[in-house]
Amino acid sequence: MSTPSPRFSGVIPPTVTPLSADGGVDVASLERLVARQLEAGVNGIFALGSSGETVFLTDADRDRALGVIVKTVSGSVPVIAGSIEPTTPRVLERVRASERLGADAIVATAPFYAIVGPHEIERHFRAIADATDLPLLAYDIPVCVRVKLSLDLLTRLAADRVIAGIKDSSGDDVAFRQLVLTVREELPGADFSALTGHEVVVDGMMLAGASGSVPGLGNVDPAGYVRLHDACVSGNWDVAREEQDRLTRLFRIVDAPDPATTAGATRGVGAFKTALALLGVIESNAVSLPMRRLDDAETGRIREILVEAGLL
Repeated sequence: MSTPSPRFSGVIPPTVTPLSADGGVDVASLERLVARQLEAGVNGIFALGSSGETVFLTDADRDRALGVIVKTVSGSVPVIAGSIEPTTPRVLERVRASERLGADAIVATAPFYAIVGPHEIERHFRAIADATDLPLLAYDIPVCVRVKLSLDLLTRLAADRVIAGIKDSSGDDVAFRQLVLTVREELPGADFSALTGHEVVVDGMMLAGASGSVPGLGNVDPAGYVRLHDACVSGNWDVAREEQDRLTRLFRIVDAPDPATTAGATRGVGAFKTALALLGVIESNAVSLPMRRLDDAETGRIREILVEAGLL
């Protein structure tokens, strides 16, 4: 059974997975990317999440990416590994791979593709926790799995120490605040990590009691998110707001891709990778099929935003 310790807090970027021309993992670029995040002072690395294109990658490429990240981190911060699959047995296979490769914690979504209800979702998380000694974080991302994890379910799983926390990408900031409040009032002293993935309202979520953030934009500007987090923890809310405003303007890079030919995954991951390539961190902005690389015009728009943000 997993336990809610260690507690995960601070800035934990969901690392993108750089790809080479042949579609495999670009190891050298991934090493540079992770090293840059560590130099910025991040508190953890989230490998193989949505920004990491986990559902697009083969198991071999997932294993390679996670192995590179664990080796590069070398124990300096926790590595949280996405074990994201549509069914429980497949998640358990990824959990075993994550354990073998040295991950420090597991992140899993509710089951998807198959139609499931709240009882199946609860059994899913309990089965994962029973199968590993690693801490388990629930990944709430209804846009991808078509179900929102309920407050009652999350509170019950936290009380039973099935989950060590939540990575919230629901976009439902009201529900996130209700969860933070409920855990604080009903589970006093619980070692529960409430991590927001809503990168443009981190200051507000920290004020509400979040433990930290898992910002996709933290791939591009990890130092900015570390400054933001430090300001929040210190109670310097004016400084935090100014930094959040700057990062929110930087987040406009996701609007650079042509919406007529790109959807959410391409726009987010494609923009992050294009920015990282412009910054010289990764070699290429290649993305997994069926997504497409951003073109010269889109890259030019991202370059302008990076210049305005003081990153170029």
